[in-house]
Amino acid sequence: MRTPGGERVRQTTGTTNRKEAQEYHDKLKHELWRVEKMGERPVHTWNDAAVRMLKESSHLADCQNRVIHIRHFRQFFAGRPLASITRDEVFAALPEWDQRCKERRKVSRATKNKYLATMRILFKLAADKWEWIDRAPKLEDLKVANGRIRWITKSEAQRLIGAIRADWMRDVATLGFATGLRRANLLGLEWSQVDLVNRRAWIHPDQAKARKPIGVPLNDDAVEAIRRWIGKHQTYVFVRCGKPIPTTSWCSAQWDRQCARAGIENFRFHDVRHTWASWHVQAGTPLNRLMELGGWAKYEHVLRYAHLAPDHLAEHANAVTFTAQPAREKPQTLAA
Repeated sequence: MRTPGGERVRQTTGTTNRKEAQEYHDKLKHELWRVEKMGERPVHTWNDAAVRMLKESSHLADCQNRVIHIRHFRQFFAGRPLASITRDEVFAALPEWDQRCKERRKVSRATKNKYLATMRILFKLAADKWEWIDRAPKLEDLKVANGRIRWITKSEAQRLIGAIRADWMRDVATLGFATGLRRANLLGLEWSQVDLVNRRAWIHPDQAKARKPIGVPLNDDAVEAIRRWIGKHQTYVFVRCGKPIPTTSWCSAQWDRQCARAGIENFRFHDVRHTWASWHVQAGTPLNRLMELGGWAKYEHVLRYAHLAPDHLAEHANAVTFTAQPAREKPQTLAA
């Protein structure tokens, strides 16, 4: 097919039905005529934007999460003109239940915000970079309660490790307690990222959430957890049934069962990282060093743990010291 200006256009119609293909051809030709002769903007669908975004972000560490989010929204917006999708429709399409686990588990607001972030990026690219739409709908995050940081003691961590039955999950958790690495970095750890002789590992920028490389010193627990997997796979450290463990295959319900077996409640796998950071702060690790060890992008992210070791404020506590005086006894009156 050629445009009104004579330019040749070659693309698939997406169907083997001759009648449907002809209808698609006529529709596309009409749209191209309106674009070229009347100066109208081409109509791009949500599918067009989703495919292009995933292609352009394929090198990013969170690409797999974006794939999951796009797969969910596809059932609501497939084939829709991108400019016709409203803010309210996006919020109405947010998932309510986690489909990855067999057990019925409600999706948290924090997780919903991750789905919103993917759609926010998609619309922002379409509006600002690709110029497919005039403006992107405002998709502000849902309010999340600023609750306390969940962490457990070392004795509780030992009990949890002992209760985990799956070898791979036990050693992944052990390495998490020892290094504070995020789950995706633990499951995707490759032998090329590990140096057991010098007791160190590293996370490349494209694998890190903050897009900055992370140097990971390995203590005794970390080294032992990794050594147990030597020879199991040529590329990846941790495997399940001889195969790599995709991040998307993680089931929170399975982790919850291990915690329940150890008598530990309300403890997500990400709380392993919180626990590691809490131990460091209580042991006296400076916050700027902890920020470097954990690969956080902003200092306020590590300030969440500062209250766990207020020792550096002890000298200032005496600034308001006072001596409490015992209450004076009332004088006894003489009997008449």
